Amino acid sequence: MKLVLASKNPGKLRELQEILGSLGVEVLLESQVGLDLEVEETGTTFEENAFLKADTVMKASGLPAIADDSGLVVDALNGAPGVYSARFGGKESDAARTALLLEKLEGVPAEKRTARFVSAIACRLPDGRTVTAKGSCEGVVADAPRGQGGFGYDPVFLVPSLGKTFAELSAEEKNQISHRGAALRAFAEKFREAVEPC
Repeated sequence: MKLVLASKNPGKLRELQEILGSLGVEVLLESQVGLDLEVEETGTTFEENAFLKADTVMKASGLPAIADDSGLVVDALNGAPGVYSARFGGKESDAARTALLLEKLEGVPAEKRTARFVSAIACRLPDGRTVTAKGSCEGVVADAPRGQGGFGYDPVFLVPSLGKTFAELSAEEKNQISHRGAALRAFAEKFREAVEPC
């Protein structure tokens, strides 16, 4: 079975392929099925935005579509950047958004820099069904970026129990503990049940 990822993010594609590969599904980017869509993320929750993206791509492609909406929720910033993580402060690049985040947390002590990554997954099937799942990972925002891996806010998201940021973890380590990994494992179970022949 083919699943179209409602995203242009190759980092998300890699994570989905690694975790969902065991289901025998082939995850494709929109561009691989001839689509180049810009879905306006008008939802107020991660779940709403994931559904909007998956539904739009499913209708345009005629194929099952999967979307992830995820972001960083920082307690000291009243939950910001949250659903606006990918467009925080109107910044265009991961580095610019990360710099803005660190600027807003300047002077905030380490114990008050608690945060979590949240991921909501939605898969829209052409028969009208929707399969959803959610995951999260607790951590803190580091004082400065560390590591070369990952994408987005990974270089400043520190997992205290490991003493490493997401950007310092291998792909396998990150998938084991990340918000998206948790959401995808929960999704894989639900998806397997949804598509198994009766």
